[in-house]
Amino acid sequence: MPSKASRTTASGTSASGTSASGTPASRTLLLEEFGTLPRLGERPVPEPRPGHTLVRTAAATVAHLDLNILDGKFGILPELPFIPGTQGSGHVLASDTHPEGALVRLRGEGLGLNRDGAWAEHVLVPDAAAEPMPEGTDPALACIYFSPVGTAWATVHTIAQVRPRERVLVTGASGAVGAMAVQLAARAGAEVVGAVGRPAKLPHVPGVAKALLAADLTEEAIGGKVDVLIDTVGGQVLRNALPLVRPRGRAALLGYTAGRELTLDLADFFLADVSLLPVNMISRGEEVAADVLGLLPDLSSGALSLPYERYGMDALGEAVDRLRTGAAVGKIVLDLGNGAG
Repeated sequence: MPSKASRTTASGTSASGTSASGTPASRTLLLEEFGTLPRLGERPVPEPRPGHTLVRTAAATVAHLDLNILDGKFGILPELPFIPGTQGSGHVLASDTHPEGALVRLRGEGLGLNRDGAWAEHVLVPDAAAEPMPEGTDPALACIYFSPVGTAWATVHTIAQVRPRERVLVTGASGAVGAMAVQLAARAGAEVVGAVGRPAKLPHVPGVAKALLAADLTEEAIGGKVDVLIDTVGGQVLRNALPLVRPRGRAALLGYTAGRELTLDLADFFLADVSLLPVNMISRGEEVAADVLGLLPDLSSGALSLPYERYGMDALGEAVDRLRTGAAVGKIVLDLGNGAG
């Protein structure tokens, strides 16, 4: 199941009311200027229309992609004012395609990019942007599971091809993707070391791994070179970890929150003989969809743990700050009520 970090805040689960004119109202987070935070306000509940699904939103993610949009630094930017939120979940209120009351995951079709997103108590999306979830799924889990689990699954099995008895080093091992990569690598039969950047995050590394600070990573500390590096943070952490991979080992590169650039001495790189494997999920989502859906029962039961922090709509500023500073443990979930976890 999602593993709630100890750092949680206000629930923000008050129900929608009505406007001064008596029409149904929906609380929203409205972005009015790039480089600022959205303002908490209200709008009328969207009117249903053919080819679209009206959803009472239960939960939404706050992810780095959303921050890039808030900052006006993404390749696709909406016209303002605009409701952000590229992924969410909720229950169907009206649809020609999905049954009323069904829990659906919201993503794609421009959601939160060029059409209003999931940071609202009600959202109207194209039918294709609403994916039915198995009955009984936690809405918070439905909201957050696909990206980290899909990325970790593709990395461990398709890209790095982790094998039994191999040794694997995972950086950013308390984050959503890193923690899942640790668990899936261990399931594949590997011996796993998990590295984090802050002492406060050491307890959040899954127990199947040996937990270390990234600053303390040495060949001696991890018990010798590893066969596979799964790096989720980039920057200097990646540069320091690469020499710990054995010759003809593999390094799967997933992220760059610690820095976007990597400088290599080509002579040393050729001698090291380590394969650098970029992980681009834009082209792999459909490939892993069935495998990821198959892991939902283990996530729901707690056999696999996905860390997250939950915030109410009125605590968006704190959520964004923890995500920007790297203090957050796992994913960030906005709780919009209506059954979120």
